[in-house]
Amino acid sequence: MSEQSPYIIGVDIGTSSAKTIGLGLQNEEVIGVFQQAYTTHYPQPGYAEQDPLLLLDAVKKGIREVAAAAGYPPAAISFSSAMHSIMAIDSEGNALTPLLLWADNRSEPQALALRDTEAGKRLYRQTGTPVHAMSPLCKLRWIREEQPALFARAAIFPGMKEYIIYHFFGRYISDHSIASATGLFDIAALQWHPEALEYAGITAAQLPEPVPVTCRLPELLPAVAAELGIPAATPFIIGGSDGCLAQLGSHALDAGHATITIGTSGAVRMAGSRPETDAYGRLFTYLLTDEVYITGGATNNGGTLLPWLVRDFLRMPLTALQPLVEEALQTDTGRLLCLPYLLGERAPIWNSHATAAFVGIQPVHTAAHFMRAMLEGICFTLLSIRRALSETTGPVRRISVSGGFTATPGWIQLLADIFGEEMILNQQNDASALGAIMLAANVLGLPVGNGQKPVTTVFYPDKGKYAHYQQQYNRYLRLYDALKTVGEQ
Repeated sequence: MSEQSPYIIGVDIGTSSAKTIGLGLQNEEVIGVFQQAYTTHYPQPGYAEQDPLLLLDAVKKGIREVAAAAGYPPAAISFSSAMHSIMAIDSEGNALTPLLLWADNRSEPQALALRDTEAGKRLYRQTGTPVHAMSPLCKLRWIREEQPALFARAAIFPGMKEYIIYHFFGRYISDHSIASATGLFDIAALQWHPEALEYAGITAAQLPEPVPVTCRLPELLPAVAAELGIPAATPFIIGGSDGCLAQLGSHALDAGHATITIGTSGAVRMAGSRPETDAYGRLFTYLLTDEVYITGGATNNGGTLLPWLVRDFLRMPLTALQPLVEEALQTDTGRLLCLPYLLGERAPIWNSHATAAFVGIQPVHTAAHFMRAMLEGICFTLLSIRRALSETTGPVRRISVSGGFTATPGWIQLLADIFGEEMILNQQNDASALGAIMLAANVLGLPVGNGQKPVTTVFYPDKGKYAHYQQQYNRYLRLYDALKTVGEQ
């Protein structure tokens, strides 16, 4: 990269880590990458919490390290963030709760009581967010009912991104993309939804100010600028949610172009020009901009299952994880089947009480067979979302893939074989961080790259294997129905 060539920093605040990428605008070369993990705590069954200060520290370190690697300030910085988190803050700025994450299911009773009512259906249509324990809407209701004294002390309820923005700029601000995943935001009127606020028991003043994803944030607080090692006047663009920005970063805003992401969790999404709500409530609709809506569904059970299988179920060291995945991808499971609902499930069944199972176990099955069955189970879940997406938004013509799973080409091939469709991998960096960078460049009128299309690798399905997986997929669908019935008896 030539000296002083402009670059933009994209920060993706994820569920398990914050990843920061500096991308040169001239030739799209990476000039610095920093990733810092943080811990999720599960103090009780159904709880999933994080210390927001650890996330704040990871974001600060990432920006500081990437800017230091470049040797001069970035042209801009933009944020991507995981969705559905929320916490309570008092009037003095003190945290009253940890961050409650998307995987936190403590508000399942509240969600079940609301979901199938006329009010619940109305809220889904207006907010685009299915009524589920993942949503801040239901989490707020839980705090209100279960911790009324704490609820009364709370002055504001930000999520992880808004918490970090407050510490950088001194204001609580939420982008429309993150807001549209709370269950509290009217995606047509672009404001906090009065009926949702009433259900949660709060006012609009107790939520961050909603702004477009293109919003340029105020000047950095001087102390933070000094800590980051960049000028306070460095342009910051608020950015959006990780899912919506992954769509942008995957160059997948054209009609019929779906994306699949598998990281800690997983998702299937497609862009459209209007909000689409599923008649069966299986899918979400989130905002990228007021002209681009992202419809799709997310599974709780993505890559996070693999360490559990290796460490807790198979009692193997985590160093064995990747070798076991590679061995599994060369193994035929026969008829061993995995229902992967270890963490309950979101799309398409929206059942926080769903549980995982292995069925068809025989003496021949080894650790590699169990891993293979789990990988297939994750793919089957994504296939069920993809089919719901087609029924709601129209045909899927091409699929791009992103996320941590793309480091394992055999897993992409498995996905292609199960779907019976080509999977397109863009040879690029983290799609969500790249989407944040592309958004910032567009806002500031800065060209990215030389106009060439990204280099891609296409994974073609094996039609013979697809026929086998169709049979397995049908067994998978019947298995959930059967076990759900047994579990309710």
